[in-house]
Amino acid sequence: MTNLRRTLLVASIAFAAAIAGVWVGRAVLPPKPAADSELHALLHDQLNLDTAQRARIDALEGQFAIRRKALELEMRADNARLAAAIEAEHGYGPQVSAAIDQSHMAMGELQKETLEHVFAMRRLLRPDQAAKFDAAVVKALTADQQ
Repeated sequence: MTNLRRTLLVASIAFAAAIAGVWVGRAVLPPKPAADSELHALLHDQLNLDTAQRARIDALEGQFAIRRKALELEMRADNARLAAAIEAEHGYGPQVSAAIDQSHMAMGELQKETLEHVFAMRRLLRPDQAAKFDAAVVKALTADQQ
């Protein structure tokens, strides 16, 4: 067997093993649910919201979805500007630094508006619901630390 054939055989076996490993990992270890989806499930499925609460929360979520999408698009544009700055400077220069600062502003704004949204929803809850909601928020914010 030639060296080229041997190398191709080993590479093929390694590739197949990697694919099999990914497949087994996905089958055996289910993905961890996103913190925001856990909070959403708690809010809609476990807090026994009344009709008025549900309607007001749905309205808040609709408004926030629009704002979140706008901020995500802004962050995408910031990433494009950062890429252009990196391409222009080929290092950490003033354009790259300015682009990073700009992207941090959009990220910070998204974080602030997300928390404002969370608190707006919380204001609609009864005290017993708010306690469960607060625990879920704390869990979501500290999930990676546990």
